[in-house]
Amino acid sequence: MKKLIIAAACAAAFSGIAARVERHLRARTRWVHLNLGIAMHNTLGQRGLLLCANAFSKEEKVAFDQVLAEFEDDATLSEHVDIHRTDSTEMERSNNTIWVPQPYIATSYDGVDQSSNFNGITQLSVPLSIGYSKSVPWTMTAAELNDALQNDNFAKSARQKLASDINVACSNVAALYGSLVVKRTGEPTGYDDVAEADALMNEQGVMRNDRLMLLHTRHYNKMASNLAQRAHMAGKPERAYETNFVGRVAGFDTFEAGYTYSLAAATGTTVTVNGAAQRHVPAATSTAASGETSNVDNRFQNLTIAVTSGTVKVGDAFTIAGVYAVHHITKQSTGQLKTFRVTAIVSGLGGSGVVQISPPIVSADGGAPTRAEQQYQNVTAAPANGAAITFLNTVAGNVAPFWRKDAMRLLPARYSPVENAGLAVMRGTTKQGIELLMTKQGAIGDLSAKFRMDVRFGVACVQPEMAGVELFNQI
Repeated sequence: MKKLIIAAACAAAFSGIAARVERHLRARTRWVHLNLGIAMHNTLGQRGLLLCANAFSKEEKVAFDQVLAEFEDDATLSEHVDIHRTDSTEMERSNNTIWVPQPYIATSYDGVDQSSNFNGITQLSVPLSIGYSKSVPWTMTAAELNDALQNDNFAKSARQKLASDINVACSNVAALYGSLVVKRTGEPTGYDDVAEADALMNEQGVMRNDRLMLLHTRHYNKMASNLAQRAHMAGKPERAYETNFVGRVAGFDTFEAGYTYSLAAATGTTVTVNGAAQRHVPAATSTAASGETSNVDNRFQNLTIAVTSGTVKVGDAFTIAGVYAVHHITKQSTGQLKTFRVTAIVSGLGGSGVVQISPPIVSADGGAPTRAEQQYQNVTAAPANGAAITFLNTVAGNVAPFWRKDAMRLLPARYSPVENAGLAVMRGTTKQGIELLMTKQGAIGDLSAKFRMDVRFGVACVQPEMAGVELFNQI
C-alpha cells in the first residue's frame, strides 16, 4: 500500500513538471513568432514594401455617410426603374447574366366549347447582365491630407460623377432600345408633345401608371416657358416661372437633364425590305443540333434590307409601309404605322444586308400561326418584299426618352475586396440597392494615400414596346 502511495505521488509530480515544460515551450514559440514578425515588418518597411492597415478615421466615416446620402439623391433615375436584386455569388458563377421573364399576354376565344383551345403557354424571357463598372480614383499627398476639406470635396465630386453615370446609363439604354417613337416637326411647346407619347402608349396597351419622360434642358425650358405664360393653373405657372419646374404632364413625370442621348440623322436613302414573309415567331427556347436547349431573346429580329445609297446605323428609327401597330391586348389595329429601331448591324456594314431590329415583327399571319404568335402579336401584317422603309430621325438632335417603370431594369452589384489586408474599406447601400464602395491605401514611400470610389451595376430595357423616344424639330 505504501508503495502505491509513493508511485502515485511521483506520477503527479512528473505530470506537473510536464505541464510546466509544455507551457514554457508554447510561450517560447510565441516569442519566436513575434520576433520573426517584427523583423519581417521592419525589413518590409525599410524596403517600402509594407502595406499598412489603412483604417478610415472617424471623420472620414462621417463624411462617407453624407456622401452616400447625397449619392442616393443624385441617382434620380434609379428610383424610376425596376430594381432586380441578385445574389453576387450566383451572378459570378453565371458569368454575371441572369434571365428574367417578360409579362404574359393571354388569348381569348369565342364560344362555350373550348376543347380545341387548351394549348401550352409560352413564357418569354430576357437576359440581364452586369455590364457597368464605374470608378473614380485619386491620390492625396501627405501635405494635402493636412486639409481634410480637400479630400471631402473630391469625394463629393466622385459621388456626383458616379450618380451621373447611373443616370446616363438608364437614359441611354431607353434612348437606344425604346421602340415607341414620336416625331415632332417643331420645338417642344408643352402638353401636346407629351400627350403624343401618352396616346402612343395607350393605343398599344401600355398601362397608364409609372410613366416618366426625360427632357433635355433646352426642351424642358421651352415647356416651362409655355407653362409660365398660363393665366390659370393653380400656381403651376408661377412655379414654372420661378423655378423652371414642369412636373407631371399628360400622365408622365417629367425630368430635366443636360445629358440625353444625341441621335444623328439617318443617312440611308431608298431603303426597302428585301424578301417577303420576314416575321418573327416567338419561342421560349431553341434547340441546337447537339440537342442543347437555350433561352431565346425575343426582343430582337434580323431583317434583310436593300439600301440604294448611304448607310443605316444603330439607333435609327423607322416605319415600314403596310405594317401597322396593334393593341397588345385586343389585337385591334391602331391605324398607325408601327415604329422600329435599328439595334445592331449584322452584315453589310449599314448598306444592303442584314440589320437587327426591335421590336420583332410578330404578325400572326403566316397561315397557321402558333399560340405564341397569337399571344404576342404586335403588328397587322408582315412586310411585303420591297416595302419602303421611312426613317423618322431626319434631323440630328437630343432625344427625349420615356418609359414605363417596369420596362427598365437596374441590377445593383458589388465588389468584395479583402479587408484588413493593406486596404481600408467602407461600403454603403442606397434604398434602391446600389452599393457605393470607397477604399483607401497608404504608401510608405512618399506618405501619400490612394482613394477610389466604385459602383457596379447593369441596366436593361426588358420590354422595348413600353419605352421610346420623342424627336423634336424633325422634317
